[in-house]
Amino acid sequence: MDVDPRLYEQIAVNDNDIHNIIMSYLVHNCFKETVESFIACTGMKQPSDYLEDMEKRKRIYQFALEGNALKAIELTEQLATNLLEKNKDLHFDLLSLHFVELVCSRKCTEALEFAQMKLTPFGKEQKYVEKLEDFMALLAYEEPEKSPMFHLLSLEYRQHVAESLNRAILAHGNHPTYTAMERLIQQTTVVRQCLNQEHAKVIHQTFCHEYLVQRNIKLH
Repeated sequence: MDVDPRLYEQIAVNDNDIHNIIMSYLVHNCFKETVESFIACTGMKQPSDYLEDMEKRKRIYQFALEGNALKAIELTEQLATNLLEKNKDLHFDLLSLHFVELVCSRKCTEALEFAQMKLTPFGKEQKYVEKLEDFMALLAYEEPEKSPMFHLLSLEYRQHVAESLNRAILAHGNHPTYTAMERLIQQTTVVRQCLNQEHAKVIHQTFCHEYLVQRNIKLH
């Protein structure tokens, strides 16, 4: 059920709320220069605790996105001590990025040695076995980018890991893991689903009522 947007025309929106939503997005995604310009233009208070680690998070994100996972791991351990030790899924994903880079560089022997040393220990847990099999299967192809596991070599996969790492670092520092904009979209989606469900109930009840009325008319 779509709500007529004209119903909201008279609702006042606080400028500070808009500024906070924008600031949340910029800080989350490490747009430091834009944050500084935005603060200068709006006169907002500078969120020093966020800005302090923003440049470090940006570097970590970029290293992960580029596939330089070992550097991303090194900087993460400096910024968020014990994070990867506690988050084994994320640690595995980062190590797998380095494995993929070795495979793409056709350094198959080095990739195999790295997998045996760093990835194989994860195989002790069943949930990693299938992932390990997919990654190791890449070694069987002369052109791994044409294999059934080609998605593991994609920018989308690296971006997924980089974003997960960014959220984990934010959570480690007791900062929100989602931007205010993302939370608003999530809340709006839930509200819309609830409204649709209520609308469906009303239609169903109305239909049943009209059906019973029509049936009684025919019987009499």
